[in-house]
Amino acid sequence: MATRDTSHNSDISKMKASADGSFNRLPSLFRDFIEPGGKFAPEKGRYHLYVSYACPWATRALIVRKLKGLEDIIPVTIVSPKMGANGWPFASVDAFPGAEADPLFGAEHVKDLYLRANPDYDRRFTVPFIWDKTNNTIVNNESSEIIRMLNTAFNDIIPADKATLDLYPAEHRAEIDSVNDWVYSEINNGVYRAGFATQQEAYESAVKIVFAGLDKVEKILTGKDYLVGNVLTEADVRLWVTIIRFDPVYVGHFKCNFNTIRAGYPEINRWMKALYWKNPAFKDSTDFDHIKTHYYWSHPQINGTRIVPAGPIPHIEPL
Repeated sequence: MATRDTSHNSDISKMKASADGSFNRLPSLFRDFIEPGGKFAPEKGRYHLYVSYACPWATRALIVRKLKGLEDIIPVTIVSPKMGANGWPFASVDAFPGAEADPLFGAEHVKDLYLRANPDYDRRFTVPFIWDKTNNTIVNNESSEIIRMLNTAFNDIIPADKATLDLYPAEHRAEIDSVNDWVYSEINNGVYRAGFATQQEAYESAVKIVFAGLDKVEKILTGKDYLVGNVLTEADVRLWVTIIRFDPVYVGHFKCNFNTIRAGYPEINRWMKALYWKNPAFKDSTDFDHIKTHYYWSHPQINGTRIVPAGPIPHIEPL
């Protein structure tokens, strides 16, 4: 196992902002695909998904895994939300309720698996990622691509009702791609650009973009149950994971406090609550203790006391 210092990638408190104080996210590096006839063929039990309940990108994968009925095809391991100097830990070193030990190698931290796959890896040690037990490597650590794989790659080995569920239907792909593009930049990553900004001007610029994006979503969802084509698609999944965290975390911790979802965005709130309370894939993939503990504990450069707020009460309103 590599012994070089990787703390610049595992310790988020060492993360560097740009010269103007803005936060810029680097692209993922493991970008292979599970597909019939390829190097990574779809097989039951061959792959393992590593996620955090806390991470919105990882929750994308959890939701789609459940929507597609892949629980028996792709096992999953949940890491602890307390991301410290060594990055995401497994339960063997941080026994947080709901966290699990690494079943494949007994790794202590997610970074151990990245360095097992590539000893020269020099990016952040992120979740989610899919591990291939046949080739002993990471297939992919880009959540947007992982959910596309889960949507189609295993259709031949899952029940027909699950196989016919298509979160990226051909007739709506152009619109889904368009919505995904601005939702990612303005909202999904926008809250991080506000929260991780290190200069006032960078923060104010970012937070305005977040709420402009929310204003657009509010108009789109008026009188509608879904973002695109009035059918559940990956666009809903990708937006939802940020919205469910907004009032519990992003309003306070990331200073996105122009308004809350529950008080300021009735259409978004209705849409969010309906998916949470009516669709187990969304509710079962959400753990507010993991979510709040991760952000408020893992970012001492923002929250030096590591005190985790008790509210909001309730975390999500009833229907």
